[in-house]
Amino acid sequence: MGKHYVPLRKLFEGIYTDEREIYTKNLARGQRVYGEKLFIEGSEEYRAWNPNRSKYAAAVDNGLQESIFFSGAKVLYLGSAEGTTMSHVSDIVGESGMVLGVDLSEIAMMKLIDLAETRKNIFPILADAEQTDHYKEYMGGEVDTMFQDIAQRNQAEIFVKNAKFLKKKGLAAIAIKTKSISQSKKKEDVLAEEKKILKQAFDILQVVSLEPYEKSHYLLLLKKK
Repeated sequence: MGKHYVPLRKLFEGIYTDEREIYTKNLARGQRVYGEKLFIEGSEEYRAWNPNRSKYAAAVDNGLQESIFFSGAKVLYLGSAEGTTMSHVSDIVGESGMVLGVDLSEIAMMKLIDLAETRKNIFPILADAEQTDHYKEYMGGEVDTMFQDIAQRNQAEIFVKNAKFLKKKGLAAIAIKTKSISQSKKKEDVLAEEKKILKQAFDILQVVSLEPYEKSHYLLLLKKK
């Protein structure tokens, strides 16, 4: 940990850069989640957001035009895993926001529960994102935004199923891992098929390739119809 001597520039609400790396303000001051660098600027502490460890950060670094996260937002995060990206979302939405993290892995959920001990805006939900009825009671009404990072064959279908929780015209983003859908088809063809499915519920605002950080991956910026 140390002082940060290069002035940070705001990229999006809650997301900053020193023209080399991406940062969020640390909600749990002094604490790291995955060994990331911490820096002090003025009275604030910032956490480096590694695009090699986060598909959303990779999309930001690759030219994402609009961020779906903001202070006070209620977020549905599908495929929260151990909470690497989710911890940065927690930073962005702040104490007035909440992040509902759905994951099927009990091991990942244990680590997410530990994270929620220090980040009170994180709410872990052990559930299958395909079985929306199993966690609809935890939604407490509509969410402001939705993000998904799930490596399954039916990624777009899962996202469309969960769109019922998202407010109308709400922004969303999905990370598409084409090799999890098909090993034989070209990534561009898989992407085209997933876009057709997503268009049932969303307008597609932008498609961002995540290479070189993630091979055969895209992040799609969406708005609910």
